[in-house]
Amino acid sequence: MKSSSISMLTVCGISELPEQGARSVTHVLSILDPEHPDPDAFQAYDPHHRTILRFNDIIDPRPGMLMPEPEHVQAVLQFGEAMAQRGGERVDGHLLVHCHMGISRSTAAMVTLMAQANPGESEDRLLERLAEIRPQAWPNSVMIQFADDLLSRGGRLSAALRRHYGRQVRRDPEMAKWMRELGRGREVDMAA
Repeated sequence: MKSSSISMLTVCGISELPEQGARSVTHVLSILDPEHPDPDAFQAYDPHHRTILRFNDIIDPRPGMLMPEPEHVQAVLQFGEAMAQRGGERVDGHLLVHCHMGISRSTAAMVTLMAQANPGESEDRLLERLAEIRPQAWPNSVMIQFADDLLSRGGRLSAALRRHYGRQVRRDPEMAKWMRELGRGREVDMAA
């Protein structure tokens, strides 16, 4: 991120965690549903710094589910600050951000961390880089709106997200159908 100590960025889902264990992960941001157990895969990882956040991947309130809140995105930013402060500890850091599928919450968190670490980089370039890291990225729009505000990006991150959604829909029209089925039609409608 901001520190040159993080040389590798990875986003994945829970099912992919076992294969990441051999990749010298140094920092992990886990975003899990509130009721989901802690994945066993981390027991096989080398020592690493890990933060766990728990909330659901939704963009509108639903009974019994926990919406992303500004405090969650603030915790992502605190994770980024702590990672930058530890930057001198290693020269070959590897950041892994995961959620259930590695598509929405984790990609929103990753682009938030990238924006924090690279305040002068354009929002469109940040989302292009995110798509290089995780081609199926569909960042949670609620999280991105909070990040936009917390990072004082003036709505530019949210505008770039709309363009990103448009690229994703053109790249894979099935993604739009899948997102609508998941109750994320408002994001599909945002696609520019």
